[in-house]
Amino acid sequence: MSKRTLAILAAIGATVIYGINHTLAKGVMPTHVKPFGFIFLRVVGAALLFWFISLFGPKEKIEKRDWGRMLVCALLGMSINMLSFFKGLQLSTPINSAVLVTITPIIVVIISALFLKEKITLNKGLGIFLGFVGAVGLILFGAEARQNAPNIPLGNFLFIINASSYGAYLVVVKKLIEKYHPFTLMKWLFTIGVVINLPLTLPEALEIQWSTMPLWAYGSVAFVVIGTTFLTYLFNIFALTQLKASSVGAFVYMQPLVGILFALFAGKDELTMVKMAAMAFVLVGVYLASKKPKRISQY
Repeated sequence: MSKRTLAILAAIGATVIYGINHTLAKGVMPTHVKPFGFIFLRVVGAALLFWFISLFGPKEKIEKRDWGRMLVCALLGMSINMLSFFKGLQLSTPINSAVLVTITPIIVVIISALFLKEKITLNKGLGIFLGFVGAVGLILFGAEARQNAPNIPLGNFLFIINASSYGAYLVVVKKLIEKYHPFTLMKWLFTIGVVINLPLTLPEALEIQWSTMPLWAYGSVAFVVIGTTFLTYLFNIFALTQLKASSVGAFVYMQPLVGILFALFAGKDELTMVKMAAMAFVLVGVYLASKKPKRISQY
């Protein structure tokens, strides 16, 4: 099997883990683990795992001038986006989260235009509009009453915050990725994330009743910490060694399909016309926003 094939399988593996995460994490909250308690476990667990694996990587020091950018990256990528996603997941449904997470590429286009002065083409502008319509549609009209989804509009709004902060993180972290080894970068970003999140997440983490938690809940927690936070990053890093970043990024389009199928299979959510219409708007919007413009040959 070629390295390219392995890279494609790694990218698919990361996407499948993300897709399954929507339902598994939702199943544990808030009965066994509250959302912010989950973030404590996730960030601390990932920090420990990345410190361990960094022993096998190069020994690098972070330059003084880069600590400010590191702090912003940790705030966007390891704090705001994680806290808003898990709180949103508690309030809304797995299918809504799987759909709304795909607006991240649209957010990247907008932020790149604002701060990196990248041009927004007609296709990208239309894509941003359609993605916005789909997201707003889910927030306003996707609020079917469900016992395990107490505030769907607020939950869906938090998914937008999640996608926006992660999109900003991808733009801001770009220079650091080019400069430092991934293991060095991740161990410090997650360590800073632990410190930033501690005041909000520690109280809920201390409420976890480990002795009364069923075995399946332990499995879900392990999946989120090891799978969703640690393995997905390693899989994507390996995929990036053989594939273009845009190719790896395109696998985000699979996430709603995996997330929806797993949620339906597990009986944890229902597919409605509003969700299907919103998903269509979001996916077409993401496709148009991330589509490369055709080059005009000059002869």
